[in-house]
Amino acid sequence: MSKKLAGKRALVTGGSRGIGSAIAKRLAADGADVVITYAGNHDAAQATVGAIQGEGVKGKAIQADAGDADAVKRAVDEAAAELGGLDIVVHNAGVFGGTPVDQGGYEDFRRVFAVNVDGVAAGTVAAVPHLADGGRVVIVGSVSGDVSMIPGMASYGASKAAVQGLARGWARDLAPRNILVNVIQPGPIDTDMNPADGDMAKIMLPNIPLGRYGRAEEVAALASFLASDESSFITGTTIDIDGGATA
Repeated sequence: MSKKLAGKRALVTGGSRGIGSAIAKRLAADGADVVITYAGNHDAAQATVGAIQGEGVKGKAIQADAGDADAVKRAVDEAAAELGGLDIVVHNAGVFGGTPVDQGGYEDFRRVFAVNVDGVAAGTVAAVPHLADGGRVVIVGSVSGDVSMIPGMASYGASKAAVQGLARGWARDLAPRNILVNVIQPGPIDTDMNPADGDMAKIMLPNIPLGRYGRAEEVAALASFLASDESSFITGTTIDIDGGATA
């Protein structure tokens, strides 16, 4: 039986660890060739590439700073050249920001937007000429784009709200080519950046009806669904995956 993403060509930004690595591995397990980008952790990137190639598909890692538009464009072009085009682009690269407005924070704001918004925009603009008709763009946002759960997250939340607007506009722009654009909005997910046994979890867990953090593999399953033909009538929307935290 053919895998649902067999023959597809995917780029996952920020794919060396956490949610990005889980997505890259899941797309590969479902049959796609996968190129990932990473900021600086070469060993983690190569470990993810090894897991991708272990699925019997192509895998490669490209170093690129998601906050540098020129580096993002270079990485997209290199990925497309490596794979012979693109069918799936997953924008996962992102950074947290946490400076309360009464403590300043403008530099923090610019840094967060450079990666979480400008990087997504630069990557999509660069990818569109390479994307096959019927392609997919999946943006990993956050429920913080809709709700502010803790102080000091205005920059991060605003950046995740911004990509919602980009996705809705791009969905209309690219609909004539049947390229679908959607946003996944994770809530608390157990990663090294936000571990389920960390200090943040003590604040977050009481607000999650399912009583636990999500797993990166659960987010990856949703990404694979949105990258596949199973999501053929879904575009321009956001999907929360948060254990009911925003219910």
